[in-house]
Amino acid sequence: MAPPLSGRGTFSVFRQDLLSSIVVFLVALPLCIGVAVASGVPAELGLATGIVGGLVAGALPGSSLQVSGPAAGLTVLVYEAVQEYGLRSLGLIVLAAGLIQLGMGALRLGRWFRAISISVVHGMLAGIGLVLVTGQVHSLFDNRSPGAAMANVTGLPDLFADSANEPAALAAGGIGIGTIVVLVCWKYAPKRLRVIPGALVAVALATLVTIAFDLPVKRIEVKGLLDAIQPPGTGQLGGLMSIGAIGTVVAFALIASAESLFSAAAVDRMHHGARTHYDRELMAQGAGNTVCGLLGALPMTAVIVRSATNVQAGARTKASRILHGVWLLAFTVVFPAALGYIPVTALAAILVHAGWKLLSLREVGRLWRTERGEAVVLTGTALAIVVTNLFEGVLIGLLLAVVKTAWDVSDIHIHVDEQADPLVIRLTGNATFLRLPKVLDTLETIPHGRAVELDLSGLRHLDHACRTALQSWAAQHDGRDERSSVRIAEPAVAG
Repeated sequence: MAPPLSGRGTFSVFRQDLLSSIVVFLVALPLCIGVAVASGVPAELGLATGIVGGLVAGALPGSSLQVSGPAAGLTVLVYEAVQEYGLRSLGLIVLAAGLIQLGMGALRLGRWFRAISISVVHGMLAGIGLVLVTGQVHSLFDNRSPGAAMANVTGLPDLFADSANEPAALAAGGIGIGTIVVLVCWKYAPKRLRVIPGALVAVALATLVTIAFDLPVKRIEVKGLLDAIQPPGTGQLGGLMSIGAIGTVVAFALIASAESLFSAAAVDRMHHGARTHYDRELMAQGAGNTVCGLLGALPMTAVIVRSATNVQAGARTKASRILHGVWLLAFTVVFPAALGYIPVTALAAILVHAGWKLLSLREVGRLWRTERGEAVVLTGTALAIVVTNLFEGVLIGLLLAVVKTAWDVSDIHIHVDEQADPLVIRLTGNATFLRLPKVLDTLETIPHGRAVELDLSGLRHLDHACRTALQSWAAQHDGRDERSSVRIAEPAVAG
């Protein structure tokens, strides 16, 4: 057991947590607003989710250093839900997802999320990144995105052609592209300046330029926190009884849980403190989403960008993430009018930059050189999300991962000893239906009139399809003429 901290030690820890919370608040502020705007909801709802992530999820046990709030990874799903079921129904969807998370945590299912293929996770993030980039490029030029991912992609040529003849669109595009340039180049700024988060600097500069030159670009619409919060009512309950709505709730719960627990695993590798208790963290996320649902706010997850910032800033305890929620609440209450000066294109630029970083192009290249099957799963998951939607795309990715694993596990080796009499065909490995064409191609090359010993004793697994096919081939070969015969040495495994 560690010795108790002295008064000076306690003050030192609190001071470090206080400083870390301010840094995390400065990172979280533009991201909370940007995710809300991209999701098609009032900016204040993103801040409300960030506040709940700090004050509720941040105070509960699970992971002591990761930070929760609205996530870019759920932007696409939230936008589709709002378009399909309306803003008033969003709270019920988030509430139901939170209750599912609480149930999964109580049933100790949190640790099972670690069994998901990492390639599917990277593919999910890459697919989200693609959808985010292609959708937010439209917002860079103050245009409304068509909505569906493929429509966003096919609409890009028309967007650029139309924007070239619109001064207002060109002004917005200039501010947006300038914001991206600041974000990309901020890592080259002097070290003492990099204490200020790049996203905050980029948004502040974009806002100042917009005000100074009175540019005709769209600004964030401000309602005030109390006006924006719309607790769900029973009137929307009937519209959420469809299969599609239930699927949306499940998608919210599973994807938010997966993103939170994957983030926890990544954060654990960044520090030497207490490890995450996955089931408790899942219940903390469920409690946070339940509160977000009651407020009609955005769903929350643990977010790796804010969590990594918290660790890198030197946070020592959960006080840092709780205090970041306090600062978000104070800003929303004291300076709500400041939101109305922020150009929408600057927030779109932040999300384009965030989406690009989710693509993991370097990871795809590394996998293609070392594990091409995993690269196919990653790429297939990402493309499936773009072509279909987030939930169906992840299901397709999981299916690809299962097929890839089945293919790898069913590796079989065939050795033919033509010098032996009778001719010996020895199979080793796992004989499944996936490798049946390879086995039958080899057997069909055996000449007629040759006695054969089919040695299956080296097989670790023989499934029903392979056993039936081998027995059928043996019967056909045995019956061709008097010299043909087959003796089968059975494997010492169950089929």
